[in-house]
Amino acid sequence: MRRGRPRSGAVDQAILDAVIELLESGLSLSDLSIEKIARTAGVGKATIYRRWPGKDELFVDLLRAVEPPDPVLPGTSVRDDLVTFLESLRQRGLAKRSSTLLHSVFAQMQLYPKLWDAYHQCVIEPRRRIGLDAIRRGMERGELRADLDLELVNDLFVGPLLVRTVLRPGAPLDSALPEQIVDAVLDGLRPQGGTGD
Repeated sequence: MRRGRPRSGAVDQAILDAVIELLESGLSLSDLSIEKIARTAGVGKATIYRRWPGKDELFVDLLRAVEPPDPVLPGTSVRDDLVTFLESLRQRGLAKRSSTLLHSVFAQMQLYPKLWDAYHQCVIEPRRRIGLDAIRRGMERGELRADLDLELVNDLFVGPLLVRTVLRPGAPLDSALPEQIVDAVLDGLRPQGGTGD
């Protein structure tokens, strides 16, 4: 006796594609309904509800799906790890600039606290931990001063990219920027008398 069909990746993708299609047609997040999404995807509403409890969870999965994968850090030095990490953030910034859809969705999403919180927990927080872990390893290896506040140090590295992506969207995000940021910040964070990497 069959106990139910396995979840279909093709159906999942059709649903996510339907949301993108509706957003690209000019609908706002508040205008999207499960009924419209189901009709556009060619599935029943129950099919969507079996996968996501509601729109917020569906939107978070959509945003996660269009995000690039988290970077794999080389682990060779704190400098290499942070340059790789910041390069991934730079690429995300470029993608958001080039995608009117992503820019629009992110702007709207902040009007929905539940959705913004879910996105923060599922996407932003795991990525932030990657940076914190790289800094922590740098402290443990003696490449960074051990008396530093992890959160503050992370903000020092990530802050310039966020400023250029969010507050100054016309500012350049050229390929040399991650190395420039890391080298400038590392100069002030290395142990006294240390040369670092």
